[in-house]
Amino acid sequence: MITGHCHCGAVRYSLSGEAVYCGLCHCSDCRRHAGAPMVGWAAFPEEALTVLQGTTKVYDSSEHGRRHFCPNCGTGLFYRNSAMLPGIVDVQTATMDDPNSMPPQMHVQVAERLKWVAGIGELPQFERYPSPE
Repeated sequence: MITGHCHCGAVRYSLSGEAVYCGLCHCSDCRRHAGAPMVGWAAFPEEALTVLQGTTKVYDSSEHGRRHFCPNCGTGLFYRNSAMLPGIVDVQTATMDDPNSMPPQMHVQVAERLKWVAGIGELPQFERYPSPE
């Protein structure tokens, strides 16, 4: 059983069974909605998702795309697109209680990937915020 929640904890969910796939999406729609350079998603059969607490707000982000987020804190949680992904719900992996349990298996929508993402692994790394000195 996989569990997760939004930033404020108002919306909690569980997932049963196995993910169909896990990926990092680079499309501009996901980036703008999340305010991030890419978004991690795990796709599950629709019936695998149970919202245990709270109610999401739904934003129609495209003709068929429906983004579900917490109305209190704004955390993006789920994505549905009945035309492109019938019977599937995508869940943002960073909202899972154990996001390490769903490592990405692929990159998708790389045609829209930010150019600087290709060299991101070469940047300096710090355990915490670096000293301002």
